[in-house]
Amino acid sequence: MPHNLVHLVDDEEEVRASTAFLLESHGFAVKSWKSGRAFVNAAPRAQAGCVLLDMRMPEMDGLEVQKRIRELDLDMPVIMFTGHGDVGSAVTAMRAGAVTFLEKPPERDALVQAVRDALKRLDVTEGKEADEQHARRLVAKLSERERDVLNALTRGLPNKFIAYDLEISPRTVEIHRANLMAKLGVRSLSDALRIAFAAGLASDSLQHLNGNHRLSRARD
Repeated sequence: MPHNLVHLVDDEEEVRASTAFLLESHGFAVKSWKSGRAFVNAAPRAQAGCVLLDMRMPEMDGLEVQKRIRELDLDMPVIMFTGHGDVGSAVTAMRAGAVTFLEKPPERDALVQAVRDALKRLDVTEGKEADEQHARRLVAKLSERERDVLNALTRGLPNKFIAYDLEISPRTVEIHRANLMAKLGVRSLSDALRIAFAAGLASDSLQHLNGNHRLSRARD
């Protein structure tokens, strides 16, 4: 039977209530938790499901909860709720295995689709290798400079820092960013990052990026 349970972890009661109502209206079962620690303490005995997790919570934040989920070896895909300006932390969460991140307040359709995608991970036991191969094929379509920009995005760098590191203008970064997202067939940063991580692009070192960009400046 397909999984449909969402563990909603957020310290704000109003957010828990409104989000639970929305998800339940789309047929999902929701178990709400008022703190990261409360969820972590119960997680080993909790029913399998995905975790909709707030990044910023007192006592134990979203990244720490995600870390504990991994340490407990629980098969619970994570969707991270972030506030404005938390992109760097969201990238860290995705590098650690989060399915995606959504900025508060999330769009209804984006939230529902993210939950569906996360729950599918519980229903599918095969195909990870095929997903990695598909991601590598997509990344292989990128130019060297587009891969440099994508690699920098996996580190949570904003456009102006990428421009400084690659010694190009912020406008050129924007163009490369738009082109790489078109080639990857995605419309959001989180989707682009998911492909990059699946392809192993983030394992390239920053020093490697710095050493290569001067060789390709003449191509810009």
